[in-house]
Amino acid sequence: MQKKILSAPAIFYPESDGQPMAETDKHRKVMNNTIMVLERHFEARSDVYVSGNLFVYFVEGDPRKSISPDVFVVFGVEKKFRNTYLVWKEANTPDFVLEVASPSSISKDLGEKKRLYASVFGVKEYFIYDPLGEIVSSFVGYRLIDGKYEEIEFVDGRLPSKVLELDFAEVAGELRLYDPLKSEWLPTPTERADVAEDRAENAEDRAEQEAIARKDAEDRAEQEAIARKDAEDRAEQEAVARKDLESDLAEALAEIERLRALTEQ
Repeated sequence: MQKKILSAPAIFYPESDGQPMAETDKHRKVMNNTIMVLERHFEARSDVYVSGNLFVYFVEGDPRKSISPDVFVVFGVEKKFRNTYLVWKEANTPDFVLEVASPSSISKDLGEKKRLYASVFGVKEYFIYDPLGEIVSSFVGYRLIDGKYEEIEFVDGRLPSKVLELDFAEVAGELRLYDPLKSEWLPTPTERADVAEDRAENAEDRAEQEAIARKDAEDRAEQEAIARKDAEDRAEQEAVARKDLESDLAEALAEIERLRALTEQ
């Protein structure tokens, strides 16, 4: 009896490790807001992929070789939805990474992750931010130079990213992004929502005002139509009265002529 050849089992690359996305609400907010702001900033570019809290696998065939950056940006790859990021299937590795740190994660952020980002991924810029300020040097950035990370200096209170052409800064306890080319802060999701709400309210107000103006115009048109009808009715009545008067006058003249003729006989 011929033995059946069994195919090798497909290698599974998990999409989750069952761990929470972030340690605190503030950590999660920093991650989500930064991803959304960057997605909005690069939305017109089809070759920029922005993501975060996504498993990045870097050794084909070994699901244990993975890392999950809190926020990362890749240039030169297709903008599309991914369940995992398989380095060997992509055209590039992450160019920028932001880790939202805490006392429990900082040793790994500055140790294993920093080594991997530099030596394996070649991440050009690596930023670490502690939103709770529990770590000394709660905000630091590194730029890859000759295969090693060198710390980036703050400029005007902001940490510049050459890769993104944006600056990062903590403003009123919130991580914000600044566009130095336009000299403006990128709006947060909350700010965009407020602007959209204001626009919607303004649009509703304009629509209501336009509806009132249309109703006023319709009322004026109706009043003008009534006035025209009244004028036409008066003109018709005057014409009838004039005709009756002319008829009465003609009859009176005829009677005068008749009486004059009788008198002359």
